[in-house]
Amino acid sequence: MSSQHFIPPLVKFLESNNYGMIEEDLYRSGQPNELNFPFLEKLGLKTVVWLASEEPNQRFLDFIDDQEIKFHNLGIVGVMSSVSAWDPITEEVVVEALGHILNPHNYPMIVMCNLGRHRTGTIVGCLRKLQKWNLTSIFEEYRRYAGPKVRVLNEQFIELFDTDLVRVPVNRPKWL
Repeated sequence: MSSQHFIPPLVKFLESNNYGMIEEDLYRSGQPNELNFPFLEKLGLKTVVWLASEEPNQRFLDFIDDQEIKFHNLGIVGVMSSVSAWDPITEEVVVEALGHILNPHNYPMIVMCNLGRHRTGTIVGCLRKLQKWNLTSIFEEYRRYAGPKVRVLNEQFIELFDTDLVRVPVNRPKWL
């Protein structure tokens, strides 16, 4: 007589497009879909910083609400009717995003835009500049996520970004 063993179904955890760890408990990615939700749930996120000019899809907003995750929409929806995904991120958005990132009470946190390339990459590049990385390393990381769609204007923005605009809190992350 053969014994049958119950084999539980494998739960697959799929990362979002351009997912990566920036620092401990600080992540980046493109907008996730339903297949990515179990993976995001495992991260135990407290905060999402959304950078895209478009609203995230409703299923993702529902997931954020269900998980009781704080959502900071720094996209420029409704500010100007002529805004498009091709418009560069503004200095004000970068400073505000870095303000959220530098607050360890927001962790674990993920920073994202639609594809996790350009707006997210610009924020991460400015953070790296604040961390005193050299420009070659910053641009290498930006290009790794941007792939063949590198935007020279974003690299120029990162290079010229004035880190003195960022107020670094007393209670800042240990990696800064």
